[in-house]
Amino acid sequence: MQNESKDGVARRDFIKTAVALVGATSALVTQGGAVNAQGTNATPAGGRQGTVYTGDVIQGKKVISALDVEDLERGKKHMFYFQGVQMPTGQHWYVSVIVVRGAKPGKRVALVSGVHGDEMSPVHTIQTVISQLDPAQMSGTVLAVLDVSRPALEAMERRWPNSGRGIDLIDINREWPGNENGASAPSRHAGLLFNGLLRPNADYAIDFHTGTTGMDLTSFNLARMELPEARAMAELYPITQIFDNPAYPTLLANAFINVGIPAITPEIGSARVFDLDMIPLFVEGTMNVLKRYNVVPGPMGRTGKDVGIFVGNSAHSILTTHGGFIELLVKLNEKVRVGQKVAIQRNAFGEVVAQYTSEVAGEVTGRRTDATAEPRIPVVMILYQSPARENPEDYSE
Repeated sequence: MQNESKDGVARRDFIKTAVALVGATSALVTQGGAVNAQGTNATPAGGRQGTVYTGDVIQGKKVISALDVEDLERGKKHMFYFQGVQMPTGQHWYVSVIVVRGAKPGKRVALVSGVHGDEMSPVHTIQTVISQLDPAQMSGTVLAVLDVSRPALEAMERRWPNSGRGIDLIDINREWPGNENGASAPSRHAGLLFNGLLRPNADYAIDFHTGTTGMDLTSFNLARMELPEARAMAELYPITQIFDNPAYPTLLANAFINVGIPAITPEIGSARVFDLDMIPLFVEGTMNVLKRYNVVPGPMGRTGKDVGIFVGNSAHSILTTHGGFIELLVKLNEKVRVGQKVAIQRNAFGEVVAQYTSEVAGEVTGRRTDATAEPRIPVVMILYQSPARENPEDYSE
């Protein structure tokens, strides 16, 4: 190093300076993004931003980059594509939007599906609800956003295949309310949708999900039962369970709640399929919600009180300690006791490598459907009531 040329030293110093400048710039961008995120999430001056048409038409449907349902004609169904984040090619991901605008003024209810790309029953549920609505008989508006994470849905993949730093998979339900100037495409996409589509057009919101690929769930609502309107909505579904828990702070439902919009997260069984036994229960519950807020007329259907719904405030996930083949010993909705054996795991020789027991007493709310598992994979999730509500260690809503 003592013989290094002056040119070499100068080049090395230049590289150090450049690296420092890049780091400083990145910090400024991050700080600026945070400030920008706060700014873009603010309610527009005057309370309305107006619908913005891009001038594009796709398959006969106009493309919008912002929506104000007050601009739309009453007594009709309107269909749009919402312009989301740009792809690496510079084109956009588009989201399918249906607005059912009632003939009379009233509350606005947002129905959302497709936050995860492998969740099919929520799409069918919302389509069924929309098919039952007659805008001429309605008061208020139903906003249906059907396929939030388009690239994930196209691949039947739970997470968004982000390509910013090489391909990685990002769960957009850990990004809300998003950031239009964020560091990843799903964060920007979430910000665009939340600011331009969802938040400005909802008084109440329902974000439908299923279990993750490889897991089966009961019919349940994830809801913050300490919030009166969230509790009221959750109890209107004739389903088996309510999970009284905020789960992760970046869920879409929590983003709605944080800006004063009551919201819940229904869970409709398994991923990748239409659960035709569960879907009618969630359609009935959603219609009950619309009746509660006088969006549609008619008597209430069945509710949670009619089916003996079980409410728990904590979820215990039993995670594998080994890799191997899983044999489950419990079924969904089955009541379990402390110390009860719920699964056995064997290696390829058929030797037992692990046996799994429950540490709590409660009801089975989720179980693995894949026959194999690596270490640290949830095999059984048990819903239970705890004196102190505990956030789930591993909850794939």
